[in-house]
Amino acid sequence: MKKYDIFGIGSALMDFLIEVEDNVLVEMDMKKGEMHLIDEEKSKKMLEKLKDYKVRTAPGGSSANTLAGVASFGGSVVFCGKIGNDKYGEIYEQKSNECGVCTRLKKHAEKMTGHAISFITPDSERTFATHLGAAIHLKEEDIFDDDVAQSRILHIEGYQLEDPELRKTSLHAMNIARKNKTMISIDLSDPGLVKRNLEDLKKIIRENADIVFANESEAKAFTGKDSEMESLSEIAKLCKIAIVKTGKDGSLIRKEGKTYKIPAFKVDAVDTTGAGDMYAAGVLFGIAKDIPIERAGRIGSWAASKVVSQIGARLNICLKDEVKKIK
Repeated sequence: MKKYDIFGIGSALMDFLIEVEDNVLVEMDMKKGEMHLIDEEKSKKMLEKLKDYKVRTAPGGSSANTLAGVASFGGSVVFCGKIGNDKYGEIYEQKSNECGVCTRLKKHAEKMTGHAISFITPDSERTFATHLGAAIHLKEEDIFDDDVAQSRILHIEGYQLEDPELRKTSLHAMNIARKNKTMISIDLSDPGLVKRNLEDLKKIIRENADIVFANESEAKAFTGKDSEMESLSEIAKLCKIAIVKTGKDGSLIRKEGKTYKIPAFKVDAVDTTGAGDMYAAGVLFGIAKDIPIERAGRIGSWAASKVVSQIGARLNICLKDEVKKIK
């Protein structure tokens, strides 16, 4: 009997949510709607300029968001990442624990905790300035091997598979998982990342993955197919459960040669950030609890609809009773 439902590896990033006018983006030389990687010096200058704005903070990162979702459904989860030895690292750990995530966070003595500054303009568009900080320095020795072995599923965000050192760390965790019959889940994360690392990703997935998540753009980048159904079939050749998220149209899941079309739950979307992470939370929760895959997909769709109805990538409320009603 496994102790945990899911062990997740990812970038431990604090989310700073700031509502601004469009001119602020111009002043900071950022293209609206895009994600900009920034260094520590620029990050500190940017935060100094924003000190008079109201800033909402929350722990973030794709894998961590997914695990927080699973925890809100009543699942048992462990998140492994790297933070700085600073106040934001302390806040990250505290708030993660408060929402039911068991943290395995190593601290970097010199690098600051990574963060993503989310600029929200009046049209609800988001523009990101991200400094990875300590998160990029997660090493093999930072992985809690026993916890991986004691989990039903190991979940890894695609962002961990580009940097050579992070990839080495992730492959180490996958090796532990395979030896202990822990299922391996990979979220492709970003179409640009997929294009840059296509052959490596295909090899990693073919040799390790049981579950693969991709949205429409990521699926096209990975398979070269325009049709979501064709992309699904190609991905399914490399893993046991293939999932292609199709936005407002729901999602497609292929398992054991059978395809399931999962409808979306219709809501008025306020902020789509975190929708894919929360969808993955629903599906992975279902798989870990031996729920039929079609119902797991519906739980994912429902969970995604809940998070897009608010600002922020996490719900931070207990949904244990509500999730039982999704059939």
